[in-house]
Formats: sequence, C-alpha cells, structure tokens
Amino acid sequence: MEKKVFIAFAGNIGSGKTTAAKILSQNLGYELFDEPVIDNRFLKEYYADMSRWSFTLQMEFLIRRVEHHKLIDTVKKSCVQDRSLYEDPEIFAKYLHGLGHMTDNELNLYFEYFDRLNRNLIKPDLIILLQVDCVDTLIKRIRTRGRKEEQNITRAFLEGLGGYYVGFKHVCEKKYNIDVMHYDTCKSDLWSKAGKEDFLTVIKSKLT
Repeated sequence: MEKKVFIAFAGNIGSGKTTAAKILSQNLGYELFDEPVIDNRFLKEYYADMSRWSFTLQMEFLIRRVEHHKLIDTVKKSCVQDRSLYEDPEIFAKYLHGLGHMTDNELNLYFEYFDRLNRNLIKPDLIILLQVDCVDTLIKRIRTRGRKEEQNITRAFLEGLGGYYVGFKHVCEKKYNIDVMHYDTCKSDLWSKAGKEDFLTVIKSKLT
C-alpha cells in the first residue's frame, strides 16, 4: 500500500485551487475535500457587510476546516484539501483586521480558538501555493465561475489580500513546520490539457 499523502492548496481568490484540487483527485485518486463555500451560512451576509460578519465567517471556516482535518486523519487514502487551514489565521483574519473589519478583541479571540482547535490536528505533508501575479486574471476567473456572492469583489481587495501571501511560505515553514511549494497558474494554464499534464508532472516529481 502506497504511503498516504495529504496535500492542501493555498492562494488568492480565483487562483485555481478548486480546479487544481480536482485534477489531483481525478488523476491521482486522492480523496477531495472541497472548500466549504457553497453551503456556508454567512458568506452572503459577509460580502454585504464585512465589518458585521468577518469574525463570524472566519469562525465558520475555522470549524469546517478543522472538521476536514479530523476526517482526513481517518481516511486511509491520500487526500487533497481545496484551501488550507492556515490561510484563515495568517491571511484572512489578519487582513480583515487590518482593514478594520475585525476588532482587536475579535482577532485575539479568533486566535485563541484557532490555537485550541489546532492542537493535535494532522498537518498537510505539502501546501501548494498557487501564484497569480496579475489581478486582472483573478477578476476574470471570479467573473467566469459566476459565484453570485463574489461578483462585487474589488481589485483593491484582491491586491491587498495578495500582499499577505508574500510571506505565507515562510510562515508555514517556520511557524507550522509545513513544506510549501509555489506553482504559477498564469504561466501554466490548469484549464488546458498541456497545463494539466505539466501540473501533474511537477506534483509527481515533488512527491517522489
């Protein structure tokens, strides 16, 4: 029996995480754990009023992703997670706090919950950080996939979010002891046959 592998994807909104995760699931037989977006109870309200709902949404995502980690620990086959657990505290919570959508007390309370819930969780063997330097590409992909709640996401919001990803690899490797690799989804188009083949070749090479 092959060694079980747990891979998580990270990246800005529209960077291709869902597509990349499905490619691994379909071609390598990994159990897929989708990002809990479609059935999220607070996403619509969050995009309508971020200051009111940012803390609530981050808690919802935290609970769902912790549940995923616990399930992944019980699955015998290799697993792939659409978005990593560690983006919530290190990217989104800090960014929303920086924008004034979460108070100091809310951020501190969020990290208290994260620290408690993160204890003894299984960690990914690898986080693949999907890189998209062109914000226009992100906006085009967001518009194309057509999630109603996301259609008013601004260029400024995506640019600011992208800034927090600059140090994400260092944070994961030093703070959480998790290996992170970059993959540019602008240079390699995951939606083309050649792009999929290149992506799979790179991932297989990384895992061997």
